[in-house]
Amino acid sequence: MGPGRQNTRVSSFEDLEVWKRAAKLSAEIYRELQNLTDWGRIPSGGATMFGSFLTGKPRREGRVLQYGFRDQITRSGLSFPSNIAEGFERKSHKEFAVFLNYARGSCGELRTQVHIGREIGYISAEAGRAWLAETKEISAMITALIKTTRGFIKEPPKP
Repeated sequence: MGPGRQNTRVSSFEDLEVWKRAAKLSAEIYRELQNLTDWGRIPSGGATMFGSFLTGKPRREGRVLQYGFRDQITRSGLSFPSNIAEGFERKSHKEFAVFLNYARGSCGELRTQVHIGREIGYISAEAGRAWLAETKEISAMITALIKTTRGFIKEPPKP
């Protein structure tokens, strides 16, 4: 039996409100940013840091697709509901608490990326405000769940 199963109303991670909200936010971010074209321009005469991975030679000019931002923010968005689920499926409350901490860290990472995305114009002010508010609420929910889960962890007796 995984953590949370003492409460008969919570028999799977899908029953956790925090997981539902995290998964919904992740899907919303992915949908919103799936068509983001993150194109950068290499100045004439300049070389890219990595060059062309096909030829091994530096690219000198033209357009280059920078996957970094979109891929990183969608990975963070996928990470925190996934960590909640993975932790729940573990065999102990202690492991669940560890994965909830990972989830909380990924939620903070996502919030940072939303701030940056707004600053560089990839995320609208309206979507950014909504996502920031939601990540703060989800983070607080994860913190509360960590505290509750830790209450089920049996500490060894102190000598």
